Amino acid sequence: MSRTLKVAALAGAALLIRRTLRGRIARSPLWPLPALETPISGHSPRRWLPTLIVSRTEPAAGVLHLALESPDLPEWTPGAHVDVRLPSGLIRQYSLCGDPADTGRYTIAIRLIEDGRGGSREAHALLAEGAELAVRPPRNHFELIPSGSYAFVAGGIGITPVLPMLRAAAAAGADWTLLYCGRSRASMPFLAELSAHGSRVTVVPEDEAGLPDLSPLAAAAPGTLIYCCGPEPLMEAVRAVAPDPSAVHLERFTPASATGPSRPFTVELHRTGLTIEVAAEESALTAVRRELPTTPYSCEQGFCGTCQHRVLAGEVDHRDTLLTDGEHEDSMLLCVSRAKDDHLVLDL
Repeated sequence: MSRTLKVAALAGAALLIRRTLRGRIARSPLWPLPALETPISGHSPRRWLPTLIVSRTEPAAGVLHLALESPDLPEWTPGAHVDVRLPSGLIRQYSLCGDPADTGRYTIAIRLIEDGRGGSREAHALLAEGAELAVRPPRNHFELIPSGSYAFVAGGIGITPVLPMLRAAAAAGADWTLLYCGRSRASMPFLAELSAHGSRVTVVPEDEAGLPDLSPLAAAAPGTLIYCCGPEPLMEAVRAVAPDPSAVHLERFTPASATGPSRPFTVELHRTGLTIEVAAEESALTAVRRELPTTPYSCEQGFCGTCQHRVLAGEVDHRDTLLTDGEHEDSMLLCVSRAKDDHLVLDL
């Protein structure tokens, strides 16, 4: 083969290899590692996403309903919630109550709690149509598991994560019922929407009918999954009457009651060089902030992750609803979690 032909053949081979590599890299940017089902460059759960409030309504007394829009909103599934950063910087969590198919829009509903910690009062006072609102990508600890039969129970504003579940169950052709409880009809949002489902929905306003009758749950057909969101007494009553506790799925407004007594322990702040006492009746966050007052925090209920810190030594009694099993291996939320023994070492 002449020199000219050899050069031409090598050039052609190089061009072919280059095109092949370009195609492979386009399919998997991390090549030569395998392509990931979920791109590593996807939405971080800690990333704040800007949205615009395009609608503000009040579907019931003391309930604020907001529609948020943005071209950059991740997909979500029924039962998901988002972190919302209020104008003051407070972070609160609200269930998504719209339609997952309505891309580019999230809807949330916020009950006004006059004697609460201030987040709902701020939302009702300051969140107006046309204002910007930052949210984090959705998380779902209340996932709707496929089933042929569901029994849904909602108390008050607990209807919010249940609404998209009803739509998903209906679209899948599943058999389902809803028991919806509240203090009064005036305080219960989305009654008009729910009335379209006829006898599948039982509405129980406490001022008219007293406490709800949960006995139908005890007679639920085998395989029926029970989903409940509402006040703690309602959820405990549902759990107590259910024939199969493993079929009960709960979404709480507040953290579950801690198992076992809280006892004092010590926390060593590795970088600061201090060892502090944490009393039985206070959180690690409170104790740490006595020495390091700039330590960030927000929800103080184990939901938002603002006070997550790395644990260098010691075994943690995790009491949060946010961190994954992997994150539990080397970090904790100072606001709710404690030491299992007597001592922890934090990277602070």
